[in-house]
Amino acid sequence: MADYVSLTDQRKMDLTLPDKVTQDELASILSAYDNLIENNNRRIAILEEMTQSLYREWFVKFRFPGHEQAKFIDSPLGKRPEGWKVQKLKDVAEVNPESITKKNVPEEIQYVDIKSVSSGSIDDVKPMPFLDAPSRARRIVQDGDIIWATVRPNRKQYSYISKPEPNTIVSTGFAVIRALSVPSPFLLQVLTTDDFVSYLVNHASGAAYPAVNASEFENADTLIPNEAILMKFDSFAAPMIQQCETLKRKNRNLTAQRDLTLPKLITGQIKF
Repeated sequence: MADYVSLTDQRKMDLTLPDKVTQDELASILSAYDNLIENNNRRIAILEEMTQSLYREWFVKFRFPGHEQAKFIDSPLGKRPEGWKVQKLKDVAEVNPESITKKNVPEEIQYVDIKSVSSGSIDDVKPMPFLDAPSRARRIVQDGDIIWATVRPNRKQYSYISKPEPNTIVSTGFAVIRALSVPSPFLLQVLTTDDFVSYLVNHASGAAYPAVNASEFENADTLIPNEAILMKFDSFAAPMIQQCETLKRKNRNLTAQRDLTLPKLITGQIKF
């Protein structure tokens, strides 16, 4: 049986606390970290909303530059501008392009598991020897890839991969989508719309753990604009996405620094 301390006994425990002045100094230092993180989160939210709004304006409401002169025709996804194509995702991107095999086994990896990814963000990357890694640590990712958790897609566990450390590996519980003939910032917007999430949810199978496989991703219908509009969107979206990813990376570093600093402050290893 595991050790257990009742709530009653916990309430009787004596705790050694620093004096009020020291407590206030500790709180001030930790608050500085928290304020920086929160400020970055606000900036991230604004940048993401700007990118999503631009995508909706151009590719959902069809108010893209030059839309006044555009002709619209019928398609499997409804009315679309003439010259735009409805293509399967597999025609513009590759799903699960690379995996670790016996021929390319690294000594050390930077591992991302399902629990480490929230909606739009990687919250933790675990460095470890590959020999100690779980059997699901197999998918290779590179800059510009998008990862999507295949189990319970309604949870929207996805992230953009930006400038990963060498030998960054994600769980086979993710689908890795790599843009081929479209810019990855555009593909990110496509894969994170409510319509795409609904598509995944509707195609998931299994009662306890509804999941989708690579073929569901590959066969999703995708509206692809003409080259000029695609490149113009990328010129706006790519810098905003890169700025978001830079801020997310800063927040991971700030969180790690804060968590390392606290015990050192309390034990006196770091002086005020």
